[in-house]
Amino acid sequence: MVERLKEIWLDAKQMRDERGLTLIELLVVVVILGIIAAIAVVAIGGLIENSRKDAVVSDAKQLVSAAKLYTSSNPIQAGESIILGINEGGNEIKSTAVSTDVPVRKESLSKYIDEMKDSLNSDAEYKDSYVLVKESAGKYTYTVTLTSKKSTNTYFEKKDPSDLKRSAVEVK
Repeated sequence: MVERLKEIWLDAKQMRDERGLTLIELLVVVVILGIIAAIAVVAIGGLIENSRKDAVVSDAKQLVSAAKLYTSSNPIQAGESIILGINEGGNEIKSTAVSTDVPVRKESLSKYIDEMKDSLNSDAEYKDSYVLVKESAGKYTYTVTLTSKKSTNTYFEKKDPSDLKRSAVEVK
């Protein structure tokens, strides 16, 4: 019994000797967490903008892929040029018939692409989203145009598919 009382006395004495955090220690912890949070917010903000730019590059590459699918199933005549896309000048591209009067034929890629939204402009539609395909000596060349309705954003205007990079996308 005496042994048990000694154990209880020692436990009680240890509890009296242990103190909680002081106000200064608590303030130091809060300041450190605030600094870490401020650094994280800046880093995350840059990641979000980069991911939106990547979405624009992905949309441009998707246009090229859809144009390649179209040309593989609908061969283009020798020397012909064709605009394949979703929008041109803010208006939906409508298919035009093959004619000698029209210098550049147009075809919609809506069968190949469900929708394409500008991630850097509140998911609005692009002003221009098309690929100009030219046939020359049995080879196709693809030129991408992807522009925003926002005049401060510049994306791709008459660019080769190899030039579709995040660094080319500018947001002001």
